[in-house]
This record gives sequence, C-alpha cells and structure tokens, in this order.
Amino acid sequence: MIRTVEAEPHVSAPVLAAYSYCEAVTGQQARNFAYGIRLLPVSKRRAMSALYAFSRRVDDIGDGSLAPDVKAARLEDTRAMLARVRGGAVDEDDTDPVAVALTHAATAFPIPLGGLDELIDGVLMDVRGETYETWDDLKVYCRCVAGAIGRLSLGVFGTEPGARGVERAPEYADTLGLALQLTNILRDVREDAGDGRTYLPADDLAKFGCSAGFSGPTPPEGSDFAGLVHFEVRRARALFAEGYRLLPMLDRRSGACVAAMAGIYRRLLDRIERDPEAVLRGRVSLPGREKAYVAVRGLSGLDARHVTRRAVRRRA
Repeated sequence: MIRTVEAEPHVSAPVLAAYSYCEAVTGQQARNFAYGIRLLPVSKRRAMSALYAFSRRVDDIGDGSLAPDVKAARLEDTRAMLARVRGGAVDEDDTDPVAVALTHAATAFPIPLGGLDELIDGVLMDVRGETYETWDDLKVYCRCVAGAIGRLSLGVFGTEPGARGVERAPEYADTLGLALQLTNILRDVREDAGDGRTYLPADDLAKFGCSAGFSGPTPPEGSDFAGLVHFEVRRARALFAEGYRLLPMLDRRSGACVAAMAGIYRRLLDRIERDPEAVLRGRVSLPGREKAYVAVRGLSGLDARHVTRRAVRRRA
C-alpha cells in the first residue's frame, strides 16, 4: 500500500512550510495544472506541487536570458540537488524548500525520480537549440519534458488494485504527457518562434509549405497553415485517445485530476482546430468557468466511464 502524508505520525513545520512554498509556486505559475491537482487529497496535492516546483525551476532556467553555457551549468547544479534528494541527503532544515518538499514526497510515494533527470535532459535540448526533423525525433523531446512528468505523476496517483491492464499504466501516462506537450507546442508556436525555437517537425513544416516559420500574425505566404494545424491536431487527438486508457486504472480523485488537466488541453485543441490562425495572433486559453466545468466532469467520472465503455466495445 502506498503511504500518504496523512498516514505519517508527524509532518514537521519545516516540511509543511516547504510544501506551502511549492503550492504557492504552483498556484501562481501553473493555473491549468493547479486546477487539476486541487481535486486530489492533501497528501497527493502536496507531492504534485513539489514535482511542479522542481519542474518550474528547470523550465525557468531553460527559458531565461542567461548564456547557454551558464544555463547548462545551472541545470547541472539542479541535477546535483536531485541527486541529494535521491540519496536522502536533504535535511528538513535545508534552505531549499523544493528539495525539502521533494525529499518528503519521495518518501511518501514511489516517485520514479529519474523522470526529473529526463526533464533536465529535455531542457538541455532546448539550451542547445535542437530542432526536430521528424515526429519520431520530436517524441524523444516530448517524452523528456512531458512524458516523464506523466510517469512521475503516476507514482503519486498509484493504481487501483485489480485494474485490468495496469502493467501498461506507465505507458499510458507517458502518452498522455505527449498529447499535452503537442497541444502546448501548437498553442505556443508564435511565442516559440519569437524566442528562436521551432518544435514542429521539419518534414511536417515542409509538407504544408511552412518551412519559413511563424514570425508574424499571419501564416507564411502560400502555405497551408490550417492543413498543418489540423494534421497535428489529429496526431494529438490520437495520443489523447491512447493516454485516456489510464483513467479507469486510477482511483476516483486521481482520475478526476488527470481528466481535468487533460480535458482543459483537449478543449484548447478544439479551439485551435476551429481557428488555426488564432495561435499566430495570441495565446489561446480557456475562461475559468469552462475549466470549472471540465473539473466537475472529471470528478463525476464521466471521462473515465467513457473510456471504459469504448475499451469494452473494442474487446467485444
């Protein structure tokens, strides 16, 4: 049985303060993520906020204005901190609240901390300015920065005893992470171009006449930008369909959390599909009331039941 924070005889004041810091970071900087994890029990919500705070630190280094060699050094410093966490070398009175919270979370849940090493590897790919020729190339990056987060989260969620096909749960969590990351890439295509980054595969860009990139609020002249977006949307939808097989394997509240986060991104995908050029004009987002609806739908189990019925029909 997975131990939870509530099962601990005592959670010290320094650890609670460290978790509070991580929850504040999550609430301020990850509204979609925060919307999902608020559906979790306190112990799981704290652990997820610790994972997010570490991930945010890594992302901030990669997205910052430092020189590439300085970014790489900072990322290796962060990897060294992770090694201290993994080795149990972080005391409760350590001055780094993220290290304290992550250490406690890793003792409460079977979190595969190697996934955070993968995240650092993925951000180092950004620092090096890597581009991706094919979808298979891009998948390597997406698995580092998002698939790994899915697998880490599964360590917190756990799976339901007796769930069918549970041995594939890490695979589905990884795939759901890919779906979310591809949606992010579509949503941020203009912003990333402004930062000198191109994530969509070069062969896809060439196929739709978009190799010139996205430097303005309109598509490259003569391109089929809508065709490119619809092509990538179909790919993302297939990933969501596969990743959603995870839901029936989770307890009600963990499933609600995953369904809420994934549901928000699926609705973003719907908006992008309806108006592909919107991603060139600004950041596509959902209003709070729509996010609330998605959360309620997830908590009701509608998405999990839908996935289960679909799986039954396939086996019939």
